[in-house]
Amino acid sequence: MRFIVIVFLVLVLCSCGKSPEGGLLSWFKKSPAVESQDEELNRLIQKALEYYRKGFWEQAEESFRNIKDRYPDSPYALWAELKLADCKFFAGNYLEAIVLYEEFEKLHPTNEAIPYVIFQIATCYYKLKLPPDRDQSFTKKAIEYYERLISRFPNSPYTFEARKRIKECRESLGAHELYVAKFYYKTRRYRAAYYRLLYLLQSYPDTKAAVKARRLTAKYYPKALQETRALAEGTLKDFWGRPYP
Repeated sequence: MRFIVIVFLVLVLCSCGKSPEGGLLSWFKKSPAVESQDEELNRLIQKALEYYRKGFWEQAEESFRNIKDRYPDSPYALWAELKLADCKFFAGNYLEAIVLYEEFEKLHPTNEAIPYVIFQIATCYYKLKLPPDRDQSFTKKAIEYYERLISRFPNSPYTFEARKRIKECRESLGAHELYVAKFYYKTRRYRAAYYRLLYLLQSYPDTKAAVKARRLTAKYYPKALQETRALAEGTLKDFWGRPYP
């Protein structure tokens, strides 16, 4: 399956420009051999592909980098540039992969592989997202890039999966807001807890957390109102029973 993806990406990368005889497009014509006019380049290509298919990401990365650096004017350099990012991605080095994918998009903004690149950036953030009781910055970035993909390329083959993951990420964000609201309530910060529920209901009304939040509002509101009155009267105390400043 991974080889099929490689084939697709190579074709996409080269479809925008002209390929010389023996270039990338010739790999996937009827000829069974993958060849270039340069024996050393052909050796590097074969080695890079072998390492990549076997999942030897560091060795594959080194080979792709050699192709990119030694043959910068060949169509193989563009392919190798993207595969460097892929090696980082499949090795689990998502932050490094993001840098390389973003660099590729910056240098080749009209390339037909850009939908894939944006999807991969989003997926890096998706892989990095933390549980609902932790910081959700990566979750928000994943949504940002998935939505960007859908907005720019609504008919791309990645749109369906992007929509699924956006829904999943929104569930995480909703669960995070519910977790924070409960924490505030537990520590007797009732107004903060109630307002957090309202924010959840406004921002993520279609999530499972919102269903729970709606039930909690009846419990949280009287406490929030009581706290507001105490604050106005100057009798509000903090969690430790000390006068509220």
